[in-house]
Amino acid sequence: MLFNQSCRKLSEVWKWNSASIVLWSCSNVRHPQPLSAGCKHDVRLKSSASGERQQERQRAHMARGLPKQKPIAGVKEVIVVASGKGGVGKSTTAVNLALGLMANDRSKTVGLLDADVYGPSVPKLMNLRGNPELTDNNLMRPLMNFGIPCMSMGFLVEDTAPIVWRGLMVMSAIEKLLRQVDWGSLDYLVIDMPPGTGDVQLSITQNIPIAGAVIVSTPQDIALLDARRGAEMFRKVNVPVLGLVQNMSVFQCPQCNHQTHIFGSDGARELASALGVEVLGDIPLHLNIRETSDKGQPVVVSSPDSPEAEAYRRVALAVVRRLREENI
Repeated sequence: MLFNQSCRKLSEVWKWNSASIVLWSCSNVRHPQPLSAGCKHDVRLKSSASGERQQERQRAHMARGLPKQKPIAGVKEVIVVASGKGGVGKSTTAVNLALGLMANDRSKTVGLLDADVYGPSVPKLMNLRGNPELTDNNLMRPLMNFGIPCMSMGFLVEDTAPIVWRGLMVMSAIEKLLRQVDWGSLDYLVIDMPPGTGDVQLSITQNIPIAGAVIVSTPQDIALLDARRGAEMFRKVNVPVLGLVQNMSVFQCPQCNHQTHIFGSDGARELASALGVEVLGDIPLHLNIRETSDKGQPVVVSSPDSPEAEAYRRVALAVVRRLREENI
């Protein structure tokens, strides 16, 4: 049985209750009395029975307290790859980290979960299309490429379909991606987190034990500010921060190999020092990484002898070392 590429089918398979989702429309907004000539802000939300019921459900949900963490069946260690903001190369880093972990030790099994519900990138980066099949136990079977089993919301909706969901719907989707996937036996599950510090990050950290977080940032000051927020969030929820990856650390001209620090120099090292963590590695801003990513042929597998692939493998080695240190 294949998954249909529609949210209607998703609702049937995952048994989502559409009554728990309240989408406010313009019909909920009215002016209870004529506006005065100088007033432009006298707008009030119309209370409704459905809104009150939604608030009651939310209060009941909060009263139950935080969910108890439960490991993902068959997964030994979970590594989350996060960033404070989008556009810093987090997903590319997550994909090449997963491939680097396997390249460094062929005896290890590695999976990749795309938790960026609103903007899934793993299907494109891993050159995967299609719908996951269901096992006899009604679990989704990950799609496989380059020896890496992958799961993403991008496999369940059309390529260009926007996912317009509120918090409770997103949390429900994340729980299904965590619990209703047949990963088999994995040494590492790498989770590509969405940027920022929101519902998805909290849902994942509250539901499963996480071995460590890798924070990706460029050396640019604005990106580093958000990277710090991300690192502090993981500390607040007791997730070890394994270190920072300084992405786009230097631009190297593919013609003459001249290097230019477009986004600044060593900003991530200054932040790492302030946070008391280490820089796991530096990834250059190189045309080879962009071209291989766009083709769905990650640089670690398509150009294994390149300096760029070696940089990702060094990051993978540093991640494994930090995991062992955290487990001592």
